[in-house]
Amino acid sequence: MKPRPPAMREKRRYILVRILPYGVTPDQKDVYLSVIEAATSLWGDVAVGLAQPAVVFCGEGYAVVRCRRGTEKDIATALATVTAIAGERVALRTVATSGTIRALRRRIRPIRPLPETGEVTIGGDYFVVYRYPRQKVDLVEKGIMHQKSLFFTETDLEER
Repeated sequence: MKPRPPAMREKRRYILVRILPYGVTPDQKDVYLSVIEAATSLWGDVAVGLAQPAVVFCGEGYAVVRCRRGTEKDIATALATVTAIAGERVALRTVATSGTIRALRRRIRPIRPLPETGEVTIGGDYFVVYRYPRQKVDLVEKGIMHQKSLFFTETDLEER
């Protein structure tokens, strides 16, 4: 059987999504199930059936979601409502939309922690410091299984 000519094929759009927080690597199938669940709860079964969303790539902190042309805004809205993937707290942020995967792959910027890590003592507690691009810093309490959230103001940063 001959393939359809380009004019008769369904037009598709691809959405590049950044997976936050950094370092979370969910499975492609789990991302798909979360996207379908979010879209179905927001738009309903009929709209999701017409949009035909699918996850075609998942890795390096990014995912590429395919959908039919004209429904990309609805799917992007549904992606913003995803709060967990496979029981792990996650946020999906839309980076770009394109007609080809190749154009989106050029927009993927690998996000790796900067090598400058160390230890710091704050209020008698020891923390490990992880620096990321875009000025993000994580402080993880040493020796404890859970993370302790710390919030700094500008005056706290100036004192150090």
